[in-house]
Amino acid sequence: MKLSRIAAFSSSLLLTAALALTGASAAQAAQQAESLDYVALGDSYSSGVGAGNYDSASGACKRTPRAYPALWAASNSPSTFAFTACSGARTGDVTAGQLGPLNPSTDLVSLTVGGNDAGFADVMTTCVTQSESACLARIAEARAYVDSTLPGKLDSVYAAIRAKATTAHVVVLGYPRFYKLNGGCVAGLTERERAAINDASDYLNAATAKRAADHGYTFAQVTPAFTGHEICSSAPWLHSVKWSNIGESYHPTAAGQSGGYLPVFTSAA
Repeated sequence: MKLSRIAAFSSSLLLTAALALTGASAAQAAQQAESLDYVALGDSYSSGVGAGNYDSASGACKRTPRAYPALWAASNSPSTFAFTACSGARTGDVTAGQLGPLNPSTDLVSLTVGGNDAGFADVMTTCVTQSESACLARIAEARAYVDSTLPGKLDSVYAAIRAKATTAHVVVLGYPRFYKLNGGCVAGLTERERAAINDASDYLNAATAKRAADHGYTFAQVTPAFTGHEICSSAPWLHSVKWSNIGESYHPTAAGQSGGYLPVFTSAA
């Protein structure tokens, strides 16, 4: 009986200590989040084009509270949150117009950029409106640009971020593959075109990941999160051609932002 009481008392002490430590860890985590300064940069995949409910004050940038940066900020309550990502942004646009909120106190930065530099919109327009041979040729041109020119442009924007946010944790997010091959689409692009577009996305992600790593940044790959949710799947998280709002074509839906980008960014942040 005495041993049982000692064991019970010891267990109680251990449980109390564990709860105290857990409580301290939770409080510490909350305090860290509250003191964190977060800046979200980038193109339409970060501003949230395709997710709807756009902030009218953001104008043509089409920022939305349904985009992953805003969703993360709403869940984590950082002390400051600056959202400057803008639809259509290229690397030079980020450098010239989005870096204002960055400073030596910035703790966290997120970024998607490079797709517009590589001609993402023109590639898709060519593939949708012209022949398979024209589509494949335009993709080859984009890949050549990724080889020859994009690395230097990424270096410039990454260096500009570090110059202003000297100690920030920078997360560079990639782009999803657009198509589920041999999926449910019965019209539109050929399977060869769809496969080439997917390969081009992988090619862009690989180049971006390399440049991010060389700058000491974290590259967050979203392709696995979108697997099973591509265009031509049964539950797509990407718009196909959207004639009622052409600018939302080939962009993540609200579910793609919350179910695809947000958890990937949360894990990397």
